[in-house]
Amino acid sequence: MAIELTPYEARVIGCLLEKEVTTPELYPLTLNSLTTAANQKSNRDPVYSLTDAEVMDTVEQLKAKRMVSDVEGFGSRVTKYQHRFCNTEFGTLQFTVQQKGIICVLLLRGPQTPGELRTRTNRLCEFSEMKDVESALVTLIEKGYVAQLPREPGKRESRYTHLFSSDTPETTAFVASTEVADTSLTTRVEALEREVAELKALVNELLQ
Repeated sequence: MAIELTPYEARVIGCLLEKEVTTPELYPLTLNSLTTAANQKSNRDPVYSLTDAEVMDTVEQLKAKRMVSDVEGFGSRVTKYQHRFCNTEFGTLQFTVQQKGIICVLLLRGPQTPGELRTRTNRLCEFSEMKDVESALVTLIEKGYVAQLPREPGKRESRYTHLFSSDTPETTAFVASTEVADTSLTTRVEALEREVAELKALVNELLQ
């Protein structure tokens, strides 16, 4: 997948996705509003204390990646910002309302269980049943945007993480565990191949 977001970029995109739905009267966002949203103490994990300059730097990085654009006008001289991340004419990412809600919350709060996602997306979309959350997750996994993490000891549900950031601890751990599993499987296959070759050699000796 071509999209790679830093943690700060993921936070900014998540905020723009969220505010587009929850406060449409204020969207697109000014730099001040975006900084406030990025530093919210509720519905955010981890909690950041970003400065306007840090948010502006992040916005510039996202503009270079064509995921954010400036918006002039709207009855204000202040520059405002909107995302071009998904469901726009500028990119290929297209999500249903429910899928977009899940991605938004994962960008803002990190890995979560299906139950947590159903509760925490209630301002963004509606899931009538838990199976609707699971169905949306399956689709996002099939498209390569989300991954199911190994179940933690003592936990009943597995958590899910977005795959738009490769340097988050959870994603790094997921990739590492996958690589270990692949290596282990390769080692076992090679050992079996050697055993088969030895058995064939032994059978040939007995038949001579």
